[in-house]
Amino acid sequence: MKVLRFGPSIIFLRTGDIPAVKRALSEAFGVGEIPTDEAIKKSSEFETIVFVTDEWKKETIPPETAFLVSSHAPVVLSLILNEKLPIEKVHVESTLIFIRVPSKVEEGLKLLSEKYGGEIMDIRTALDEGEAGDTIIGVTRKKLNSPIGPEDIDGAVLVRRDFLEVYRELSVDLPVLLLRLMPEWNEITIKIYDTDKRYDENIERLMMVIEDLDIGFVVGEGWDWDYPRPFMRVPVYKLKLLTWEDPVRVKFLLKGIEYVGYKRLCDIDVFVEGKKIHWTSLGKYDSKFELAKAAREELERNLSGDVLERLKELEEKLAAESKG
Repeated sequence: MKVLRFGPSIIFLRTGDIPAVKRALSEAFGVGEIPTDEAIKKSSEFETIVFVTDEWKKETIPPETAFLVSSHAPVVLSLILNEKLPIEKVHVESTLIFIRVPSKVEEGLKLLSEKYGGEIMDIRTALDEGEAGDTIIGVTRKKLNSPIGPEDIDGAVLVRRDFLEVYRELSVDLPVLLLRLMPEWNEITIKIYDTDKRYDENIERLMMVIEDLDIGFVVGEGWDWDYPRPFMRVPVYKLKLLTWEDPVRVKFLLKGIEYVGYKRLCDIDVFVEGKKIHWTSLGKYDSKFELAKAAREELERNLSGDVLERLKELEEKLAAESKG
């Protein structure tokens, strides 16, 4: 589970020849101008959003359009310097850090502002008012490995301190802050069993879903034995998950990778405090197949495209090799 990541770097280029600078950026990095909100939403950690504005402007207020460059800020700045582009000034925006808080957002913002001496505001105001030496902490309930636009940020804290100081403190303080916001975490055990013993593929599928959906922290994993019937011992792969998700929802989601159509690829059991969660407790479904179909539809709505593609590749292989 990822609860903290950096946002994009944001650079303002001041120039008296806007068309020339925009043309140079587009040719150098193979990108075109897009709306600013779209650039923020599509940006990943350590990418760079570049604004090109008139040389007389002083404010770091984002214009309506921007360039999203899939390179770190030093690469962009080195190109500007080496290519001798007609830039009068460069302004760097505050460093942006995202924190995921699943609930109690207002309480989380208050904790952050008190801890780091910042001011609570919306993200657009923070971007307008923040300067190069400041740090912006954006709080979101959305998983951090997905695109995050301004509409996904529930609030921000503008800290008038250098981001290295703030980040060092934050990386140490974050577990304590999360524990204060979410004092009760769920520890669940997941066991996976495959009669055809194709554990590599099935473990990969399980871990892909856990990581891509950001379900929780894997705090332990390894081999164990299970006893489905008296005197019958079978090998299972077991992992322990620390999560703020409802264990019933975790069980529901994982049901979506047990079957392909009517063919079972593996057995996945979920336990809380040693008690197994039965599929009949997941809702009013007439059969396991109906449940698995609903769970699969939920997975496909939420998994990222590359993960879903890899998942289907593995499942085609497993289904072809299945003896059941």
